[in-house]
Amino acid sequence: MVSKRDQTQILIMSTSKPEITKRQQQLLDELKRCTDELSGQELHRQLHNGEKAMGLTTVYRNLQQLVKQGLIRSRHLPNGEVLYAPVERDIHHLTCVSCGETTQLQGCPVKTMEMPKKASQKFELLFHTLEYFGLCQNCSQELNAG
Repeated sequence: MVSKRDQTQILIMSTSKPEITKRQQQLLDELKRCTDELSGQELHRQLHNGEKAMGLTTVYRNLQQLVKQGLIRSRHLPNGEVLYAPVERDIHHLTCVSCGETTQLQGCPVKTMEMPKKASQKFELLFHTLEYFGLCQNCSQELNAG
């Protein structure tokens, strides 16, 4: 059972803005500057040329923390690569499971959906993701030709 003091602490933690380190802020700023999603490797390359370079392991560790804090979102491609973007950038994709090609959807179909009332009272939504998987036109034609 959670004590009254613990409940108060949880409430304070959930309503306060998460504290982030200088390195995490640096990664967040870099993601916000870019108009597209970036992989950890791309972020590392961009930062490597600047004054505030950081190692690849440090980049990935800090990206994981930013995802856990709900400040950035991650998208896993079929080839295993992970792309990152700020949560306020509401982007959704069509992804080919054969070649990995992705096409950005226009608009957000999720915005018209409503969360069930019971869930919305017990859950603070930070962001959502939506991705469709299938075959692009080229891969579909190759599959049907063969």
